[in-house]
Amino acid sequence: MKKSRPILWIVIIAAVATAGYYGWQKYGSPEAGKAQTAQKGPPRASAIPVSVAPVQKVDFPVYLTGLGTVQGFNTVQVRTRVDGQIDKIAFAEGQIVKEGDLLASIDPRPYQATLDQAKAKKAQDEASLANANLELQRAMKLGEFATAQRVDTQRSTVAQLTAQIAADEAAISNAQTQLDYTQVKTPITGVAGLRQVDVGNIVTASTQTGIVMISQVEPISVIFTAPEDQLPYISEGQKAGALKVIAYTTDGKKTLAEGKLAVINNQVDTSSGTIRLKAVFENKDHALWPGQSVSTRLLVRTLKDATVVPDDAVQHSTNGLYAYTVNQDNKAEVHKIKVSYGIDGRSVVDDGLSPGQQVITGGQFKVQPGSLVSTAVASSDPAQNKVRQE
Repeated sequence: MKKSRPILWIVIIAAVATAGYYGWQKYGSPEAGKAQTAQKGPPRASAIPVSVAPVQKVDFPVYLTGLGTVQGFNTVQVRTRVDGQIDKIAFAEGQIVKEGDLLASIDPRPYQATLDQAKAKKAQDEASLANANLELQRAMKLGEFATAQRVDTQRSTVAQLTAQIAADEAAISNAQTQLDYTQVKTPITGVAGLRQVDVGNIVTASTQTGIVMISQVEPISVIFTAPEDQLPYISEGQKAGALKVIAYTTDGKKTLAEGKLAVINNQVDTSSGTIRLKAVFENKDHALWPGQSVSTRLLVRTLKDATVVPDDAVQHSTNGLYAYTVNQDNKAEVHKIKVSYGIDGRSVVDDGLSPGQQVITGGQFKVQPGSLVSTAVASSDPAQNKVRQE
């Protein structure tokens, strides 16, 4: 038994060595690896995930964007036209006042006295005229017993008193006007600003300080500028009808109002190369307020059947603009393009793409011409962010 044990261990070791050598020949040697690779074939490249959107053929509105300032359609600095003490303030700051509403009252007593004096003077002159007419009639009845000089003198007196009464009527009208001026009324319908005088203050017609500023806000206007090279398109569009203008907040996120282009200024600002424009808005909801800064969009024209792609599809390089499309084999192709207009996340492509093609809008940083891609269709509407996996 003791002599057979070494022989048994030698047999076991030989069997293990034989099995190891066989396994190495089959799986571990370079020749075996090459054989397995030949059976599996070349490694398959993984597809690059990208987002795509269709190239569309639609009508594209061409807007000119800019910054503008809201102005009251009419703005009036209300001042007194007579001197005196303020007895009453009849408006509240920020109140919407209508044309003819009372704003302030000035002490009327001196002007009422002047009016009464003018009326009394007229009554006095009317009495003198009546007496002069009687004297003239008596002189004419005397006939040849009254001298011609006396008759002529009396006629002259009547004419003078008649003229004096006409002057009295003018003085009464002036005094009445001055008395009416003590009631300061609003000349337009609008919003009253901060009052500049208080009850008890003395105001004069010669002072530059007014009582209040009134701004008309229905309608209201916006003054903005456009590049001078766009003036021919603006003028051409204005001939067909008032151009549409949209006012936004300065960040462009909220629409405030829609109006019409009313005035093109009569000259171009040579220092800035721009033309001043004025748009009018109904402003029923008072979304626009005098002095407010807004962002404007002027609809100059509409391009019919334009080739449009999302802005994300347009790529930049030192050689110009380009875009990637996906062909039927799900491989990327590069196209040089020309873009003329862009707004609201969309661009107009004049050359390089055709409607119906699928352009890559996301994941381009990994894509090369000929790359295999897996696509997810993005909405062509920039306002929507949903993506559908294909």
